[in-house]
Amino acid sequence: MKRKHLIYTALFALGLPLFSSCEDEFLDVDPKGTILESNYYKTPEEAYAGLVAAYDPLGWQASNTYHNFGAVNAASDDAHAGGGGPSDMNTWQVWNRFTLNPETGPQEEYWNRNFRGVSRANTILSKLQTGVPGLSQPMADRYIAEAKFLRGYFYFDLVRLFRNVPLFTAPLETSELFNQEQVAPEVVYAQIEKDLKEAIPNLPTTVPVSTEGGRVTQGAAKALLGKVLLYQKKWSEAAAQFADVNGTPGGTSMYGYKLLDNYGAIFSPANKFNSESIFEIVHTSLGNGGWGSWPNFEGNVAVLMFGPRGYSGPTYEAGWGFNPLSTDLVNALKGDPRYEHTVLDIKSIEDAKYEPSFDDTGYFIKKYAPKTEWLSKGGGDVILNYPNDYIEIRLADTYLMEAEALVQGGGDVTRAGALLNAVRARVGLAPVAPTLENIYTERRLELATEGHRFYDLVRTGRAATVLAPMGFVAGKHEVLPIPQRELNNTKLVQNPEYR
Repeated sequence: MKRKHLIYTALFALGLPLFSSCEDEFLDVDPKGTILESNYYKTPEEAYAGLVAAYDPLGWQASNTYHNFGAVNAASDDAHAGGGGPSDMNTWQVWNRFTLNPETGPQEEYWNRNFRGVSRANTILSKLQTGVPGLSQPMADRYIAEAKFLRGYFYFDLVRLFRNVPLFTAPLETSELFNQEQVAPEVVYAQIEKDLKEAIPNLPTTVPVSTEGGRVTQGAAKALLGKVLLYQKKWSEAAAQFADVNGTPGGTSMYGYKLLDNYGAIFSPANKFNSESIFEIVHTSLGNGGWGSWPNFEGNVAVLMFGPRGYSGPTYEAGWGFNPLSTDLVNALKGDPRYEHTVLDIKSIEDAKYEPSFDDTGYFIKKYAPKTEWLSKGGGDVILNYPNDYIEIRLADTYLMEAEALVQGGGDVTRAGALLNAVRARVGLAPVAPTLENIYTERRLELATEGHRFYDLVRTGRAATVLAPMGFVAGKHEVLPIPQRELNNTKLVQNPEYR
């Protein structure tokens, strides 16, 4: 399996409209899937295609939410929505200013992407668990483990974004679609933990990145489980999972993870699946997508989104000016060695010109900036085919989460300090005490613009204070509203804060 197969095979799996279907509502019936389900999954090849279909929503970019980091950056204090004006990418603008409501906001895209992923994971699980002719038991066990990881991943996104969601662990009959009810968040978290714990033993410890880069590993499942436990304040359990992933601070873990010496190299498309990457969402320049393919892209269009508008000058290409960095983040990073790899200061580039974005600061995301050297040499429209992967979980992230769990749970403070300061030492910074304040500060600077800041503020109870100047209302904006369309003719109810 070539790396790009995780993208291309999905186009044919089950005959589903794999990208355009993310525009459908969760409770819509998928006719093509329904028709083919009865006579599909009869061979190992079809089982594999069904598994790839479950992976596919990870990289969806429909309607430009860029689920993992674009919109959620705008909801944090690290970046503004930006773009061409106050209504450009309105779903980002209303989250940026916390004026979202059930009809307007990014919620529908998050809901559709993740429930479609859940549905596909349930479908392939139901087929694998009844048996696929010709598929060996070890391979079936691995596929089942991957599908359970994916279901856990998608539900984790749903429960932390919406809190109150329906839970289903098997394919739904048409008659059941409109009768689903929400369950308590604790029930969803319990299912996520169950899925991940059952997945871990049957996942490979490593995969050959040249042929299987992007597939789930045991380390990725333990890292996600640790994160899920951290969100529930199960400190000692979370720390134990992270300890397996992290190994000796600064060394090489049992899964081969190791902090890179060069911080800037983490994000280069020339350095995919590096030793710091634990779970990476794959993009490629080989899809050759054009404007007629919208939004069916295999390239990372977020790179185009983040580039400065009307740019002319060396090194970079023009983009659409979204997520200009806040001056607060820029000032926090000044003097930090990570500044040069995080902050793209357009005004400091000789002979460079650009058009100010809405909420312009002159500073842009550098980790995913559109460099000329990354432009596709293939067909299609090259600016839609940037090859930058998105690293969902990386080692510095799990180091800092373990350090936090140890301090919060009264664990080994010496180890917490070693983890925190290994992250700092990698970029040449002096050690600091392992306090929560220092860990939180390090998370912001280390992981800036990677989509973690908003979630960190919410889960640690700091959002109401930090985001208040942006319009954040405590007790409301910790979650998104249930999309209004999902409430029509169903038993779902709106989150109380948005009624």
